[in-house]
Amino acid sequence: MVEQLVERIRQKDQRAMSQFYQMYVEELSSVCYRYVPSRSDAKDVLQNSFVKIFTLIPTIDYYSKEALWGWMKKVVVNESLNYLKERKKLLFVAQDMEYLPISDDEEPEVERITADELHQLISALPDGYRTVINLYAFEGYSHQKIAELLRIEESTSASQLYYAKRLLAKKIKELMKKRR
Repeated sequence: MVEQLVERIRQKDQRAMSQFYQMYVEELSSVCYRYVPSRSDAKDVLQNSFVKIFTLIPTIDYYSKEALWGWMKKVVVNESLNYLKERKKLLFVAQDMEYLPISDDEEPEVERITADELHQLISALPDGYRTVINLYAFEGYSHQKIAELLRIEESTSASQLYYAKRLLAKKIKELMKKRR
């Protein structure tokens, strides 16, 4: 079915585009919101992503639904990163170690929070932390790839991830304390 939709989109079939959009908008919105927490900004980025997807679909070879999904996800991630870079919203902060009084071996109770709570906690992280943790944990990128994408040093990527994890662990622990 997806392959047929792709073929119809190549032929500029508006109904196929609409069906395709409805099929993927929710999942791609989730990807976009991981990077751009503002709903209105994320909607703009997602709209631009779909324009790019529909523009580029005629140029790609369809191999499988999974490969297409991976490509679309990459388009959304890249559009999100471009948005953050253009708007100067991608700031990398140095963290004071005393601000995060959590030892490296303390693990938060991640399994006790919902996916929505985790998303909210990640969304509240500073932009640099949020971007790096998403690229590393959700997209599976190496620090080298993250550094290339964001035009930063690998060590900056690694430190942003380190501090993001610590701040996230602190926020999870605070959430757990509120529940008790």
